[in-house]
Amino acid sequence: RPRPERMQNLLLVAVGGAIGALSRYGVGVLCVRLGFAGFPWSTLIVNVTGGFAMGLLAGWLSEDGAALRLLLGVGVLGGFTTFSAFSLDAVRLLEGQRFAEAFAYMAVSVILSIGACWLGLMLARSAS
Repeated sequence: RPRPERMQNLLLVAVGGAIGALSRYGVGVLCVRLGFAGFPWSTLIVNVTGGFAMGLLAGWLSEDGAALRLLLGVGVLGGFTTFSAFSLDAVRLLEGQRFAEAFAYMAVSVILSIGACWLGLMLARSAS
């Protein structure tokens, strides 16, 4: 049986995730309504603003801000864009002066993620 604190944590992430996902959808709808349909502007906007918001959140939260981190960082920003978490991980490696690891992490993440997406797309297309 889950402990009450675990249930609260799950609820914080779920509510935040719903808010983030709805916000991401809203940015997409707004971009289409404004006529920005030929380029993935909504994804770019979401990724950049999500990364900025994650930086602000990480800078403002103290160690005792676990509930806010779950609601806003994992939930809202996780639902809005996972690129924000990737950005924070990369920045933390850079701040720790782990430059080789940081650039390897960034390059491998982007290359493997795009490659995996391409592979999944090809597999799905060949199966249909």
